[in-house]
Amino acid sequence: MPLVTIKGIEGVFSPEQKRDVIERVTEAMVAVEGEALRPYTFVIFEEVKSGDWGIGGKTLEAKDVKAMQAAGAARAA
Repeated sequence: MPLVTIKGIEGVFSPEQKRDVIERVTEAMVAVEGEALRPYTFVIFEEVKSGDWGIGGKTLEAKDVKAMQAAGAARAA
């Protein structure tokens, strides 16, 4: 009975994006563990308050992640 926990900064992902992440992670787990365990595969998307997350000694807020997303999209275009 696998349990996958995903943490993200509050306000970064929309409800639709969180559903998509949960569905895709479930599919990845089922591809490894087998279809019989689908009903027992738990995925939890936990949100951490913006500013309560840090990388390299600096806090990270939702606006910072959104700026990274926009920069990545601009490079991909």
